[in-house]
Amino acid sequence: MTENTADWFDTAFAGAPLMAILRGMGVERSVRLSQTAWDLGIDSVEVPLQTDEDERALRAVVAAAAERGKIVGAGTIIAPEQVAAAADAGAAYLVSPGLDPVVVRAAQDTGIPILPGVATPSEVQLAVSLGLTWLKAFPATWLGSGWFSHIRGPFPQVRFVATGGLNASNVEEYLAAGVRVAAVGSALEDAAQLERLAAVLHARSGSAQ
Repeated sequence: MTENTADWFDTAFAGAPLMAILRGMGVERSVRLSQTAWDLGIDSVEVPLQTDEDERALRAVVAAAAERGKIVGAGTIIAPEQVAAAADAGAAYLVSPGLDPVVVRAAQDTGIPILPGVATPSEVQLAVSLGLTWLKAFPATWLGSGWFSHIRGPFPQVRFVATGGLNASNVEEYLAAGVRVAAVGSALEDAAQLERLAAVLHARSGSAQ
């Protein structure tokens, strides 16, 4: 299960070092920004689940993604019961803001890959003990890009998705520090940032090993 999950994320994020997070944007806006992300070259989109409207948005984005062969994740998974709901809505993977072994086990029992959030060496170590090698670092800008350079020393096998406060002006800094994937959100509605994000994708897509 561990190797299969790691391989799954390796494949899912191989094409682009960016992902999109569409938090609380409603159905229509979520679908529109998903299309923007896919057109830009961002393959993976996450829709956080906090309200009934979010679940409707997730289902709509999943339907749109199916037409283009893309994957969609469900974010803000903080309780075991959300695992089944996200899977039923068509989510291909899960994302949590923190690390809860109960939620991780629920995802593993369901057979759906999960990216739990970590912010300390102890949390990273616990995640590794649970069989995880892909983790979400949150909040990334609070941690700072230097955190990733340091944490790679004791945990060279761990791959990080950086989330929280990232946009076109700083994603390169985090990618250069060793982050495998940087997550952006509102930047997708800013024409100037879209141009810069496109440049990042052009320079880095396909470079992750």
